[in-house]
Amino acid sequence: MPRDGYRPRGSRRDPRAGDPARPRAASRARRPRGPHPVVVGALAGALLVVVAIAVGVPLLLVARGAAGRAKRSAPPSVLVSVVPTSATISLGKLSATGELKAPHVDPGAYPLRISRKGFAALSATLTVTAGKPVVASYALKPLPQRVSIAAHPAKTRITCASGDATRSATGGVQGSLPAGPLTVTAEAPGYSPVRREVFLDGPLSLDVWLDPVGQLVRTVSAFRCVPAPKGVAVTPDGSQMWVTALVTQPSIEAYDRAGRVIGKVDLGRSGAVEVVFNRDGTRAYASQMQSASVFEIDTRTYKVLRTFRTKSSWTKVVALSPDGTKLYAANWSGDDVSEIDLASGECTRRLPTVDTPRGLWPTSDGKRLFVAGFGEQSLTGRIAVIDLATGKSRTLFSQKGSAMRHMVADEKRGVVFTSDMGKACVWETDMRTLQTKKFAGTDSHPNTIDLSPDGRVLFVSCRGANNPKSYYVPGPEWGSIDLFDSASGKPLDVIVGGNQCTALDLSDDGKTLVFSDFLDNRLHVYDIPPYEELAAGGGGRWSVRLKEIRKPGW
Repeated sequence: MPRDGYRPRGSRRDPRAGDPARPRAASRARRPRGPHPVVVGALAGALLVVVAIAVGVPLLLVARGAAGRAKRSAPPSVLVSVVPTSATISLGKLSATGELKAPHVDPGAYPLRISRKGFAALSATLTVTAGKPVVASYALKPLPQRVSIAAHPAKTRITCASGDATRSATGGVQGSLPAGPLTVTAEAPGYSPVRREVFLDGPLSLDVWLDPVGQLVRTVSAFRCVPAPKGVAVTPDGSQMWVTALVTQPSIEAYDRAGRVIGKVDLGRSGAVEVVFNRDGTRAYASQMQSASVFEIDTRTYKVLRTFRTKSSWTKVVALSPDGTKLYAANWSGDDVSEIDLASGECTRRLPTVDTPRGLWPTSDGKRLFVAGFGEQSLTGRIAVIDLATGKSRTLFSQKGSAMRHMVADEKRGVVFTSDMGKACVWETDMRTLQTKKFAGTDSHPNTIDLSPDGRVLFVSCRGANNPKSYYVPGPEWGSIDLFDSASGKPLDVIVGGNQCTALDLSDDGKTLVFSDFLDNRLHVYDIPPYEELAAGGGGRWSVRLKEIRKPGW
């Protein structure tokens, strides 16, 4: 039996891998006896040759043994996970949310704490042993949370599900449910169903609003606000809604989307009519009829900084010049427009114009000011334009029985829109030719109008028909908000509101619509879908609105 690694006597082939062509002399050369050289594998990219000193020692096993000792002495890894994944995990000095990973942790006992609002906290000791990775998962115990959910309309069936617990009732749900993911579904005949997902981790008070089948705009909230809410303006960043009280104090209240009061403005004995913001939202300008004044307000502190006298009477609508250096104020009883220099705070001139001016639109080039004349004394509504260089006013359009109220423009298209409360329509004036034509018919008594940022959708608040006794009391119709395609005049959707929908504003991003019910002291907030969705909606609820606007019993 030949020894391992030696060629048997008489063999003519070299034992090295496949080399039959080597000379015989070389193949017959005897190898020296003694310790055998052993080649061990690659280490860090270099070939390490180890010569065995003691014959027969298995070097590969020695190498493996060393690696094993190194593995046992290496710091272990720790992985701790928890449900819910929003819980905080603390292990010694380490902390993470949902999952804690630590590739190197010294052996020992560590305090472990897991906590999350709405759940019972967990405390334990985690022992780390050399050479043994630690993998642990936990589930916190949910604690019962108080839930109060109101449904609108009241016939809505509400179902709440959290974990294995479910509560269901008509009109709303009151009771306790375990903390965790909560699903709220709402259904009512004639309304589109609603499904909302919230994480329940404390007392929850929620209003769920359903919209009629076919309506494209979606209700966010509705809530009580200042008495006689005449004007509303959304701050440029969309975080606040400022609402003016026509005759009471506080003159202005600021709300968030949920209806929480976040600020109040006191303008003295009287209320306010309209409010506008400067471009960066740091200043607000509010008009007051009784004192014929405009107030400059710090939007951060809600404090009045300056008071501007218009030197006229019954000041209503205000508008800032595009460059932010001037303020224009329409004076209802003064039949003029005051121009106020914001640097000095002085009224630099009064610009005579049409009977009972209200709506204003200063053009972006700073050269003209369009004016909507209500025509209270003459019973004739007018649309005029003032040349700001000369101060001269020119009537562009008039009609007996019209009552021009509010203005908005799309200067890219060169169009000014004017609402007409008397004729229940919106007029369209070409800014180049100065010709006016009827744009679209609206519901009764259109008031405030606004245009989406892309200029494609016109929003119109309509008060509804007046009570024969007085418009200060509810009439035979609910108010409405009409949505039109601004290019074609085609109706896109309609919202049936409360008693006398009056104030209206659209956020600068075009996603949030706010309007008021003047006689109900209520504010509504809606989400507005993209134009493409409105255009493809077949007019929303426009074709069926007349059945809903007319109040029963009239």
